[in-house]
Amino acid sequence: MLRCYFRGVRVLHLPKWYPHRYDDQDGDFVARHVAAIAAHGGPVQAAVVFATVARGPLPALLVEEADLGGPVPTWRYYYRARPTGLASLDKLLKLGLWLLAQQRGLRAVRRHWGGARPEVVHAHVLFRPAAWAWWLQWRHGTPYVLTEHWTAFQPINIGRLSRPMRWLAGWLVRRAAAFTPVSADLGQALAALGGVNAHTTVIPNVVDIELFHPPTPPGVRSGLLHVAAFNEPAKNLGGLLRTVAKLHREQPGLRLRVAGYGPAEAALHHLAQELGLLTTGIVTFLGKLAPAQVAAEMRRATCLVLFSNYENLPCVLIEAQASGLPAVATRVGGVPELLPEPSLGLLVPPGNEVALAQALREVLAAPAGRFDPARLRARAVAQYSYLAVGQAFGAVYARILGQ
Repeated sequence: MLRCYFRGVRVLHLPKWYPHRYDDQDGDFVARHVAAIAAHGGPVQAAVVFATVARGPLPALLVEEADLGGPVPTWRYYYRARPTGLASLDKLLKLGLWLLAQQRGLRAVRRHWGGARPEVVHAHVLFRPAAWAWWLQWRHGTPYVLTEHWTAFQPINIGRLSRPMRWLAGWLVRRAAAFTPVSADLGQALAALGGVNAHTTVIPNVVDIELFHPPTPPGVRSGLLHVAAFNEPAKNLGGLLRTVAKLHREQPGLRLRVAGYGPAEAALHHLAQELGLLTTGIVTFLGKLAPAQVAAEMRRATCLVLFSNYENLPCVLIEAQASGLPAVATRVGGVPELLPEPSLGLLVPPGNEVALAQALREVLAAPAGRFDPARLRARAVAQYSYLAVGQAFGAVYARILGQ
């Protein structure tokens, strides 16, 4: 059976989130998983089918975009947000359009593969992709892998999901041929919902180690850096701004650079203005940055700060490690798995601004060598590189087909 793997496994990827025409960074962590698999998962023929609601006008109910020029053939489908204008009816119609997109995408992929069916279906994030993957497994016997990223299953958020949805999450995890949460913490959260899968392997998010690296030659680093979506219930940038305002009184040279975008952007600009952080240049809002720009910011900063109320396995912490940059972050979700020892960074309780201030003082005053950039980077290369993650997924595929 392993001969199938070595001649090239046909893998159909079904992501819930993926970069698209309206936001090229939405689900970029899933895209990096797909790229790692295509490059290092063994001989793999990968293809992606992705469907999402359009954020603008469409000439038809459903529009297809095929991208066959890259290493992974990708079919993107966009459907109208309000097909009729009647909310209750539109909800059903949008589900139907999503399913129609999946069917059309599967047919397009099979034509691209000369009529062959996928040998593995890889669903990225519950619910719809995994439910469709289960249907393909039931209908055609194609095993599916489920990779999970979603913070909706964290204990702090689980109450927002209905009981039927919680049951369905566990059921889809159990039915998968393999379950690959990006953190052990998230795996435990799904297990608490009944999602116990004997073939569970934690496979983390990916960092581009060619893009994210320490400064060469080593330069003088200064200031704090925060990189995250402006999702205040999750990221608590407001708490970080208040902490920086207090710290600045004892460290007048302290500076914070903030990269990101999102719904709370205007409110956070207003808070920074109220705290006197903008007119004095203590805080600089950088807006939405491309990955190369984020990497450049990490090479100039002294410390990355992530004061989140909840997280799963934030890519920004992995990128910081690859850049040789220590972090101060909250002890939530999978974050302790990224910072298991104080030589990599410091952990503080969520919402505790006093503890955050003390941890920042400690990092900013740390002697040279306490946070060794070479050691930080070596850990990222060994665990989070495209090579390491791609090979881990390749081993999962091989085991599935070997069974």
